[in-house]
Amino acid sequence: MLLHKKLALTQNEPRLDLLVQQLTAVTRSTLRGLFDHGCVRLDGQVCAQPNVAGRAGQTLEVAWEEGRHYKEKPKVRQSREFTVAFEDKYLIVVNKRAGVLTVPTDRKEDDTLVHAVARHFSRGERITHRAWIVHRLDRDTSGLLVFARTEEIAAAIKDQFEARKPEREYVVIVAGTIVQNSGTFRSYLATNDDLDQYSTQVPGEGKLAITHFKVLERLRGATLLQVHLETGRRNQIRVHLAEHGHPVLGDVRYTEKQAAHPGWHEKRLALHARTLGFRHPVTKEPLRLIAETPACFEHFVRAQRPSAPVAAGSERPPHSSPAPRGKAPLRNRPDNRRR
Repeated sequence: MLLHKKLALTQNEPRLDLLVQQLTAVTRSTLRGLFDHGCVRLDGQVCAQPNVAGRAGQTLEVAWEEGRHYKEKPKVRQSREFTVAFEDKYLIVVNKRAGVLTVPTDRKEDDTLVHAVARHFSRGERITHRAWIVHRLDRDTSGLLVFARTEEIAAAIKDQFEARKPEREYVVIVAGTIVQNSGTFRSYLATNDDLDQYSTQVPGEGKLAITHFKVLERLRGATLLQVHLETGRRNQIRVHLAEHGHPVLGDVRYTEKQAAHPGWHEKRLALHARTLGFRHPVTKEPLRLIAETPACFEHFVRAQRPSAPVAAGSERPPHSSPAPRGKAPLRNRPDNRRR
């Protein structure tokens, strides 16, 4: 008999697996199997990760066959470059660590993420199965990426990206205090002779780029943001935030000096692709994956809250602007002209 339980969350929940166990009363091993077999949904979308948090107002659903033992799927040896968020015979969603190139540059590196995923598909160091690229993240950005096992699957997912259908949410820490609670950046991004991106309002000079942001928390000399991409241009978030005076912390490419913060000691961008949602190209089921925010983000936020003690040497002069107004110049940024 098929059982079905539904629960409307009235408060934020740190882990959904604890709620699912209360609803189903299954063993811990079967509980993990329920997540592995797509039996758990959050707001109608399959939730494959037991440690995902739930928010007040969301709806949790569990559907399972009574008496069936949902065996946990075997865990594949994890790569140093990524961890697996979701995988089936058609595609894989991975959580990339910062510092890893998504694809090779002109130097033809062989230690990139696409190589690591291909080795994962091949079950060994010798690559026998190709990983097909759908989208990319900057080297010093962490978070979720999807790769396909075939060219046809990659093309089907790319079509969704072209139609702006996938959900792409980032957690970002930027320099300075953003006064406006939320807003949208809209411009056309072009590339100059130094291969840096820059904004222009002239449609023919670049590709349309739309970035939505929401302030999550204001810190000492920094702001924690939730950012949603409507389009996905190269360096889009970094350029939009930098040109409005609030670069991503750790960004040495765009307004390097302004992107420094005495409390940010990481050799990476304070930019993390936390949520990726799209429709499975074969099953047509909605997939929504969440990658936990890196620990270094959490440590920084706790240390830089106004109520936190100020560490010696970490004082920073206040800086604020009513973003998205008032642009700040970018390194090598032409005045709305392609060089």
